[in-house]
Amino acid sequence: MVELRTYIFIDSLQKQMASYIAMVAKGYFPVAGQASCVIEISPGIEINRLTDIAVKATDVKPGLQIVERLFGLLEVHSHNQGDARDAGRAVLAALEQDENNRMRPRILTSQLIKNIDPHHAQLINKIRYGNMIVKGNTLYILEIEPAGYAYYAANEAEKASHINIIEVVGFGRYGRIYIAGEEAEVLVSKEMVEKRLLDISGREPSGQKE
Repeated sequence: MVELRTYIFIDSLQKQMASYIAMVAKGYFPVAGQASCVIEISPGIEINRLTDIAVKATDVKPGLQIVERLFGLLEVHSHNQGDARDAGRAVLAALEQDENNRMRPRILTSQLIKNIDPHHAQLINKIRYGNMIVKGNTLYILEIEPAGYAYYAANEAEKASHINIIEVVGFGRYGRIYIAGEEAEVLVSKEMVEKRLLDISGREPSGQKE
């Protein structure tokens, strides 16, 4: 049986988030303002079948398709919110599941580093695909399970305030986002992101008591 880990609808991709996905995607690049649906499952190989179902169900384009042995992730997007929603629903129907079968996100790490040192900033910039972090910025690091919610979290962070998306890892066992900017702006995004994540319904993550 396929395990539904992440299932989330993003109503409007923000400018940085759309550009970030375009940077790392091997599929069709999204643009700001498009709606997106992110689905993560286990085992990973099944994501190929679900991609086929999603793109044939309605007018969406696949951006991210990541196939690992244990986990698989799919991101599709469209200018039409209804198409993005319908693609997700088609996948759920194929799995004979609904949104309640998804895992709700569990925050593993929520960390603030204020007034970042320039040498520390350089280390982070070497591994990032997003914007650069610079001396004096405040850095917010969020680690969550399951990983797919990282894309939603980064998008909500950008909606909330004027921050820079530094890095987003939305596949594998755990997801991570790195957000940076002026301290006051980062704090606003941190508060909003964690509230939004806690509002997502679903079953408890693996290994957690219900």
